[in-house]
Amino acid sequence: VQLQASGGGLVQAGGSLRLSCAASGGTFSSYGMGWFRQAPGKEREFVAGIDWSGSRTYYRDSVKGRFTISRDNAKNTVALQMNSLKPDDTAVYYCAADRGRRISIATTGGEYDYWGQGTLVTVSS
Repeated sequence: VQLQASGGGLVQAGGSLRLSCAASGGTFSSYGMGWFRQAPGKEREFVAGIDWSGSRTYYRDSVKGRFTISRDNAKNTVALQMNSLKPDDTAVYYCAADRGRRISIATTGGEYDYWGQGTLVTVSS
């Protein structure tokens, strides 16, 4: 499975960006999908996840109400709509795929099997 993330860029605080992740190979519609981020000098952290069907989502507290994860299984894509961006959201964002068909959405990096290359989001103050 290959994941290709895109959509990053430079935006002012309060602005919006939409990240997209395209998957190829594997069975995308059976994978849980997640977005993680890693800021300079910090550990990678979970941002948002969505189950294989798209019916369940989960977010870290700091992005709830601002970010929305969604997926299109017909197009093998997952998106992260980011609104009201803050300088603290600055990071490299990674999409990841979980083959586990879990009851709950995976929130740790070790639970994900495939990773995209990352896309940089920079939010200026």
